Amino acid sequence: MAFQSDRPIFVIGCPRSGTTLLQLMLHSHQRIAIPAETRFLLPAYSARCDFGDLRDRDNRRALAEWITGRKETKFRDLGLDAAEVVEEIVAGPPTMGSALGIVFRAYARKFDKPRWGDKRPSYFKHVPTLLRMWPNAQFVHLIRDGRDCVASLKEMPWYKLDIHHAISAWREAIDFGRRYAAKLGPDTYYELQYERLVADPADELARLCMFLGEDFHSEMTQPQDIARLTVPPQKKWHNLTQTAVTSGRVGSWAQRLEPEEIALAESVLSERLTEYGYTLSGAPRPGPAMLARFAKTATHRRVAHRKQDLRDRWQRRYEPGPVECLLTTQSPTPA
Repeated sequence: MAFQSDRPIFVIGCPRSGTTLLQLMLHSHQRIAIPAETRFLLPAYSARCDFGDLRDRDNRRALAEWITGRKETKFRDLGLDAAEVVEEIVAGPPTMGSALGIVFRAYARKFDKPRWGDKRPSYFKHVPTLLRMWPNAQFVHLIRDGRDCVASLKEMPWYKLDIHHAISAWREAIDFGRRYAAKLGPDTYYELQYERLVADPADELARLCMFLGEDFHSEMTQPQDIARLTVPPQKKWHNLTQTAVTSGRVGSWAQRLEPEEIALAESVLSERLTEYGYTLSGAPRPGPAMLARFAKTATHRRVAHRKQDLRDRWQRRYEPGPVECLLTTQSPTPA
């Protein structure tokens, strides 16, 4: 029996790296509940100054109603009673992390599970923010061959950016991960690779459970059972999660990317790809115009992230109160 932890779990990674599959695997664990993307955590944090001092019950109520009532979020997908969650937040500790933690705790309680987590690929850019709210959180970074991620992103109906942005996103995820690995240590940050996960789910998930301080449960290797119940039918791009785990899509980038796209990806990602054991195809170096356009896109994204970081640092100066989660138990907060 592993030591039973209640540390929050965050699944991160480049979009289309298999994070939904991993989320379903973790949700299949007997003690862990991780919903599909909720889309209210980061917006709530970014708007934290708008709600004022959360020691005021009225402000906590306004925050709770914002979380549960906005159409832009996925709160309704959690299947929770909004009024009950509002009252629990109002009765809970007066911090942003506590309010958000109460929502995820309520979701876990719905399944009689003591431990919660959350999954959103873009969290890889916001680990410091998540640690501000949950200093004891654990992060699981799923890494997939960047060429497969790029090929998959191209085919998504919701992805409106070009190949340069897609390649940049994978490179950013790897580079952020390198920093976290060096800074956070092996008790907080864990990497696993998609290709190994789908080739031998039991072994990879057993290792992951050791990191999480949990016992391995064989149900985790059959996420299709929970996927059929929880993955919305309109999300056709997640259809494969409703079948047995397979490695059939590994390396499919060779058929899904154009030669010039392969050349660009391998040119700018070569060192990172080989670091993780991915074999290069030997594609010729792309032309200077394509490399220049990629460099411009990468610089634009880097500047945008720095601006966001500066905005957050400025907001911290005017925060009306602490943001760290003060919940000490997985049981319901008394009214």
